[in-house]
Order: sequence, then C-alpha cells, then structure tokens
Amino acid sequence: MRELQVSLNRTQKIRLQKALQNLQDLSSKPNSSASASVTVSDTISVNHEDGVLKGHGTSEHDGEVVATLCGVVERVNKLVYVRALRARYKPEIGDIVVGRVIEVVPKRWRVEINFSQDAVLMLSSMNLPDGIQRRRTAIDELNMRSIFEESDVVCAEVRGFQHDGSLHLQARSQKYGKLERGQLLTIPPYLVKRRKQHFHYLEQYGIDLIIGCNGFIWVGEHVEARDDMVTEDQEKASEQNSKSSGRLTSIGEGEKAYTPLDTRKSVCRIANAIRVLSSLAFNLTVEVILETVEMGTTLNLDIHEMLGAEFYVLVAEQEVKRRNSSGKKKG
Repeated sequence: MRELQVSLNRTQKIRLQKALQNLQDLSSKPNSSASASVTVSDTISVNHEDGVLKGHGTSEHDGEVVATLCGVVERVNKLVYVRALRARYKPEIGDIVVGRVIEVVPKRWRVEINFSQDAVLMLSSMNLPDGIQRRRTAIDELNMRSIFEESDVVCAEVRGFQHDGSLHLQARSQKYGKLERGQLLTIPPYLVKRRKQHFHYLEQYGIDLIIGCNGFIWVGEHVEARDDMVTEDQEKASEQNSKSSGRLTSIGEGEKAYTPLDTRKSVCRIANAIRVLSSLAFNLTVEVILETVEMGTTLNLDIHEMLGAEFYVLVAEQEVKRRNSSGKKKG
C-alpha cells in the first residue's frame, strides 16, 4: 500500500490495518488461487526431478531455488520465475495505452506513455480525420497540429520496437485518437492487468473509461464515435466509421461546447474511486471501480468526501468481503 494522503484517527488505523491483514492472509492461503508471494531470499518450493528451469528473479543456493526479488512466483511449464509487484511498465505489442503529446516533429508525434523513453506515433500510422486510407502528403504533414498538438491526450496501440530502439505506436482505427472532456489519471502500471477489453462504456453514467496498460487511465464524457470500440461489434464498425469520419476535428470546432454538470460529476466521482483504489494498491478493474462508485453513492457521500479517511477504510473492508465471497463461490 502506498502512503495515504489522508490522516486517520486511531480507530480508523486499527480498522484499516485489520482489513489489510485479512487481505494478506487471504492471498497467502495454500488453497488460494493467487500465486505465492515471496521476498528476497525466500525459498521457492519446486520439484527438482521435473528438471526445473530457473528464470528471472530466482537463483540456486545450497541446492534450493531462492528468490532474488520481492514479487509473485509464476510458473510456465518447467520455467519458474518471480514477477516483481512494483515493476515499471514494459510495453508489449498490442497494448492499449493512453498518453500525452509532448512534441510535434516532422512526420511524427512524440508521446509520453509512462515508459523509460517517449513513444513515437508516425503520421503514416495515424488514421486521418477524413477516414480515407491514402498516402500522406506534404499538406498532411503541414496540418499535423490540426490532428494532435502539444499537451493533447491520445489513445493508441503499441505497434512494436524499431531497429533504432524507439517504441512506435499506431492509431489506425476510429477507436483511437484524441481524448477530450475528461480527466487523465496516473496510477502505478503494476495495478493494471492486461485484459481482452480496456475500453469500457459506463452506460449508466454516460462515461467512457479507458484503462491503459501503461498506468494512464482516461475518464471522460462518452463519445458516440467510439461505440464500435466499446462493443467490439465488427458489423456496426463500418457504419460508425462512416458516420463519425471527421468527428475528431468537429468536436474542437464547437459542435458541443460544454459538458453537462451531471456528466462532470460522474467523471469526478469515478476518478476519485480510482484514486482511492490506487492509494490502497488494489488492482484496477472496471468491476471494482463501479463497486466503489456505487458504495459512495449508496452512502450519500459528496464527491470530495470520497477522498476522506473513512471512505478509504470502508473500501478496504469491502474488498475483504468481496474476496471472501469470491473464495466461497470457488470453494
């Protein structure tokens, strides 16, 4: 758990410590589906007769396999390795990332994605506003700032590393592009697990939630042009693309100059739920986020009260109940 930015009274500290201890006990149960957690020099139980392969974060000492990192033991066939809990973001091809444009240079944008180096989004890897697939011209290069400019928040997909070592992104679909009218949150990337779906439309709130694999999370007003990315319905994708070609530029031209108050409140409420879960070092999933938001609504808490000490404790206690119930169902 990261250092909380709230002051807890004595009772709240005891309750929070008890909840976190319960969570630790649940994760360390022998019958738990979670992988075993280890610290440096802990012995990892293996069957040497199977010809175990020692991977990253492991070493051999006095005939025993010991951990050289703090993390979780992972096993893939005969390979045993330790996955660090607080590792930096390591891009993989196909990752959905959210980033911020920091520089516009000839034929490319440089994007900050919470990695050790900036990523590159080439003009040739970008879906143009008109939606037409064609060769980029000198005019397109001159109009690059009409697509993205410095400080714009964008969503893209990791394309891979090039020979020069640079990380390249691509945005060849209407589901990627510029993100507006929302909040960009930064959390530790190890709290985000790779899943099949990182785009979520929270219909009850009218909100688009994009959980980037790099630890950048976007919470913003729903954009109809991205319906196809949320539902992943290939049959409707072509229809949506034709209707929404040029949508990315029309938004900035005043098609809708404001965001409704209720939508802004929903954005702030969801963002505060993510901040609380991140501070408690809980894995971020759309289900857990919605449960936290609904708890705040049920308790009739104002948006700012969700960042109060009591709500942190309640969220931790709810997580214990959730894991207990899920454990009983599996049992």
